[in-house]
Amino acid sequence: MNDVLAGVKVVEVAAWTFVPAAGAVLAEWGADVIKVEPKDGGDPQRGLITMGLVPAGKGGVNYMIEMPNRGKKSIGIDLTTDGGKEVLYKLVENADVFVTNYLPKVRKKLGLDLEDIRKINPNVIYVRGSAYGPAGPGADKPGYDGVSYWSRGGVGQQLTLSVPNAESIVAPRPAFGDVMGGMTIAGGIVAALYKKLKTGEPSVVDVSLLGLAAWNLSPDVTSSKLYDKDPIPKFDRTRAPNALVGNYKTKDGRFITLMMLQGDKFFAEFCTVIGRPDIITDERWAEPMNRFNNRGELIKTFDEEFATKTFAEWIQILEPLSGAWGPVQSAYELHEDPDVIANGYIPQITSMQGAKFAMPVNPVQFDGQQVVPPGAPEHGQHTEEILLAAGVEWEQIEKYKEQGAIL
Repeated sequence: MNDVLAGVKVVEVAAWTFVPAAGAVLAEWGADVIKVEPKDGGDPQRGLITMGLVPAGKGGVNYMIEMPNRGKKSIGIDLTTDGGKEVLYKLVENADVFVTNYLPKVRKKLGLDLEDIRKINPNVIYVRGSAYGPAGPGADKPGYDGVSYWSRGGVGQQLTLSVPNAESIVAPRPAFGDVMGGMTIAGGIVAALYKKLKTGEPSVVDVSLLGLAAWNLSPDVTSSKLYDKDPIPKFDRTRAPNALVGNYKTKDGRFITLMMLQGDKFFAEFCTVIGRPDIITDERWAEPMNRFNNRGELIKTFDEEFATKTFAEWIQILEPLSGAWGPVQSAYELHEDPDVIANGYIPQITSMQGAKFAMPVNPVQFDGQQVVPPGAPEHGQHTEEILLAAGVEWEQIEKYKEQGAIL
């Protein structure tokens, strides 16, 4: 764990992945993150494993609850009760940041709106994650990354344009926009903490999945209104303007990606490395303009060359190449990637049940320190600990339990 946010207290009243992922990042940066879960059932994402939507991994690991909740403390509170609200407000009194993704109508009902929280703590940074933003007709509409980010945000449509004869939009990977959104929210919170440090003024921070999608598609969105036609090139790979940019299939059906945007700079070196120096002096490709005019033949030649050797062989052959290239890997193979291992990007984590598993951590490292967080808390695991630290006496804790206000 890093300690750059040591001493920062975060109260998170949020569920699923989008906003909780921000809390996981803040916890990895050293903040004390208290996850407030409903007393009955907890974060609904915990239930995906019991419904069979997320199969239990080895050791019973529920990876979809571990991923956005690692390193936090959990307290179970019934916010529909007076006692539950009293407990939450007690936690908010000394918080630096309050984070939520509850819809406006739910926030109002439960007393979680800006004015409710600022009444308890005028200096708290108030953070809202939403599907469509705090203003507009969608402000009170629910959403997930598959709907708000991938579909309505245009990401799926733009990626599908690259798929010939697609019968449907490309399907998103689980929590694809959520985890990027979590990093975005975490960055916004840190900026707000800095502003508060410099000016003493607490901010209201808003991040939406729809806004995130627009940001991710900046080249497409910006250019779409500047030209009559789409300026972002779309062409058959056999007619790509630069033969050193593209995917090439190996003998065993795998792919190698070349991304040498300065094709002329790397052309001779690439041909030498792959053992085809004859291509350099071939009159069809010896000069830049000839390479462009005869690019179809050049790409075909490279296709034939890549088809002569296996994926593993090409990785060894291309190793000394100074231009950018990379093997097309699976998620499983990332675990064995030497740079992933060397930098600790997917460390071994221990769940609260004692199971060991590997999970990616946020990619930001401070002072060369790699991140290895503890696992996600069990539902309400830290209820008593959190309340005692907040100054609540045992007798009062027992009363809250008897009232059904806390787990």
